[in-house]
Amino acid sequence: MKNSECTIYIMSKHRWIQKFRKEKDGWTLTTSKGTVRSCSAEQTLSHILPLLAEKEGHFTVRVESDNK
Repeated sequence: MKNSECTIYIMSKHRWIQKFRKEKDGWTLTTSKGTVRSCSAEQTLSHILPLLAEKEGHFTVRVESDNK
C-alpha cells in the first residue's frame, strides 16, 4: 500500500476525528469540523507519533485503505 492509497484517522475518546491524507502536493489534515489544512510529512508525523507513544489509551490511530 502506498501513502496515497490510504487515510490515517486519529480519534479521541471524546469522538473528535482528524484525517490525514497524502495528495499530489503533500499531506492534508481534515479536522472534525471539516477544516482542511496542508501539512508537511514532518507535521503529519508530529501529530501521529506522540499518540502512538502514549501508554494510556485515550486516542486511537487507524489506517484504512481507500481502495476497499
